[in-house]
Amino acid sequence: MESWKKAVVAASVGAATVLFVKKRYPAGVLAGGVALATLAAEYPEKFENVRKQLPDYFDRGMHLMEMAARAGKRITEAAGQSAMDVWEEL
Repeated sequence: MESWKKAVVAASVGAATVLFVKKRYPAGVLAGGVALATLAAEYPEKFENVRKQLPDYFDRGMHLMEMAARAGKRITEAAGQSAMDVWEEL
């Protein structure tokens, strides 16, 4: 990668980080997009592989979220039952 492209990526990532820390999310996303676009232009085959695998990543993420939701529901139910038992004892 040419040195000017490295500088663009580094500056974009740094700017995105600062913007996210300052809670300027749209500007941070834009700066991060500049870094990603520069990297995609330099390594198109890598980004093509990632693009092809995105549906698998989303499926895995959805399964993880479903498991977390079920676990949270069970914890809530268990906490509610124990609280009711304590109330009945009183």
